[in-house]
Amino acid sequence: MDASQYSSLTLLERVDFSDDLALFRLRADEPIDFTPGQYATLGLKENGTDRPLLRPYSVASAPGTAELEFFIERVEEGALTSRLWDLEQGAELWMRDKIVGRFTLDPDRTHHLMAATVTGVGPYVSIVRDQLRALRDGTLDAPRPMMVLHGASRSWELGTYLEELAALAEEADWFEYVPTVSRPWEDPDWTGECGRVEDVLRKHLDASAFPADDTAAYTCGHPQMIEKAQGILERAGFAEEALHEEKYFVEQNGS
Repeated sequence: MDASQYSSLTLLERVDFSDDLALFRLRADEPIDFTPGQYATLGLKENGTDRPLLRPYSVASAPGTAELEFFIERVEEGALTSRLWDLEQGAELWMRDKIVGRFTLDPDRTHHLMAATVTGVGPYVSIVRDQLRALRDGTLDAPRPMMVLHGASRSWELGTYLEELAALAEEADWFEYVPTVSRPWEDPDWTGECGRVEDVLRKHLDASAFPADDTAAYTCGHPQMIEKAQGILERAGFAEEALHEEKYFVEQNGS
């Protein structure tokens, strides 16, 4: 392995939301810069070799900090995630120095509609956190209106992002957050939206002030959700170039 192409990360903590969903907080030696919405390639050294086992994961933290956050789903047969769950606090991971990806804010449109399944909310969290930081430190004068629709089977699978984004939606007039669960019978205390993301998408789009000709739409997570949501958006008048997607296949983002 050419170590000059990698940075060493230290595992600060893992916060479990369920048996197979967790937030990983990692620390680099120095602040990491990237464009919100991009992904990092993380890895562990394979036993007996110098070659790391690598997988891409969207960064949920805002850029410019040494602490990086990832929302990861564990896959039992996954070569990497099964090992990530075995790590102890202080363990070392590797990250390719170049954080990449084109799933970033569309500069040609003012409004931004974002739909995600479970861990697919990660890039949106990075984007929203970055805009909030820029507004607070005065480097951004006018906020870009944003709406995040976030779906899971049960509410606890939305992780700490449920509380964080719901609180921001109460505070900021430029942001709306719509969490939804598809198995409310398994979550009897849930009082929010019910159904898959694509089931509630058109309802909230119609109720918003987001015009199709000045709104970029983003879909991230399960390929089936992406396909159905994009069909709904196309029928709502969204142009093809306004639709952006990031598919999370098991062999790519879940293993």
